[in-house]
Parts: sequence; C-alpha cells; structure tokens
Amino acid sequence: MKSAASKRLNLSVQYACNRDGLPLRADFVKWARAALVGGGEVTIRLVDAEEGQELNREYRGKDYATNVLSFPYDTEPVVIGDLVICPGVVAREAAEQGKAADAHYAHLTVHGMLHLQGWDHENDEDAQAMEDEEREILAALGYADPYAV
Repeated sequence: MKSAASKRLNLSVQYACNRDGLPLRADFVKWARAALVGGGEVTIRLVDAEEGQELNREYRGKDYATNVLSFPYDTEPVVIGDLVICPGVVAREAAEQGKAADAHYAHLTVHGMLHLQGWDHENDEDAQAMEDEEREILAALGYADPYAV
C-alpha cells in the first residue's frame, strides 16, 4: 500500500508573465491531480513567448514558442518534474480551435502531466493511447474531447 505522502501532489505555480485572465493555482491543482497516478512534486511555470521560444529552442531544437513543455526528472517514488506553459500560444490555439481557454489549459496540463509520468506520442499506437487517456481524464473533469474536429 502506498503511503499518504506518495499520493500527495505538491504543486507550485509560477507566473513569469502577466497573470490577467490566467487560471488560478487551484485550477492547475485540479487538472494536474486528475492526471496523476500516485504522488508528485511538480512546478508549472507560465511564461511569455520569448522564454517559451528560448526553452523550446534549447531543449527541443525548435525555434518557436510552444504551448507546453514537460521536463520529467523522476517517477519513483513520486513524479517529479516541471511543466512550462506559454499563455500566448494557449490563447491563440484556443481561439483558432474554437475552444474555451480553460478547456485548453486543462488539456495541456493533463497532457503535460502524462508526459511527466512517461507517456509519449512518438508513434501512432502510443499517440492513440495517450489521446484516449486524455479524453477519459478530461471527460471526468467535465470537458469535451479536445481532439474532436
């Protein structure tokens, strides 16, 4: 049986950009906890496009700001990692996809949390499994299928 500590989520949220209109820490806690199996020590850092681009270039070799970056450090005995979310990209994507911003933040938080736990989408089979897991978690949170056209 897992100890209470191994089921706890210690979540820090850093707002390194303008906070206006961004989800609250309580929102990120709800979304992250829904996707977490066991416990975790996670930092979510919200950044401007410049920092997002710099991190994406440095760690992924892609010279543009992206919606979410995941930095997993450990999975045992608890998940330890960082998520970096770029609100400018999230807002643009939500508008382009006709989604509510909170639904897109929820999706990206769940997506990132799954990455921290070892999920990936490098091939079609893994991508399908990860998308199915995201759909299930988001539905339990009351959100529509993020992949629906």
